[in-house]
Amino acid sequence: MRKKEQQEIIQIMNILFFLTPKEDVAHVDEDDTMRQVLEKMEHHGYTAIPLLSREGKYIGTITEGDLLWFLKDRNFPDLKLLEDMPITSIQRRRDNEAVKIDESMEDLFGKVMNQNFVPVVDDKRVFIGIVTRKDILAYLGKKAAAQENGARGMDQA
Repeated sequence: MRKKEQQEIIQIMNILFFLTPKEDVAHVDEDDTMRQVLEKMEHHGYTAIPLLSREGKYIGTITEGDLLWFLKDRNFPDLKLLEDMPITSIQRRRDNEAVKIDESMEDLFGKVMNQNFVPVVDDKRVFIGIVTRKDILAYLGKKAAAQENGARGMDQA
């Protein structure tokens, strides 16, 4: 895809085009326990999950690595003990950077290159949903295939 075509695509799209809304995204709340978070991540098959405040604001991202380091540092406590440990007691090593709903596609693409999902927030940092790298790559793959097929059709004409 040529640079001019990329710029045209970026101008046409906005973040809402790729948004998976909050209602369709598994997330954890600051009041959840370690055990609840582990079970939710296991159930959904996630390696990272958004962490939200009571007010629905994006706090950060909990990753498998965060959980493993926490458990290792405590000599892998009994699962029963994790029922009383709030998820906010663990140190997060790297949060997925969020974008505001009205940020540019360039900002979104820059972040999605380095994280599997990008949290989307409003001006008050209230969590709206996520954009996944997978969705963007699938879209760009379809777009490239359509352009390639169109170019072949022109060659045969």
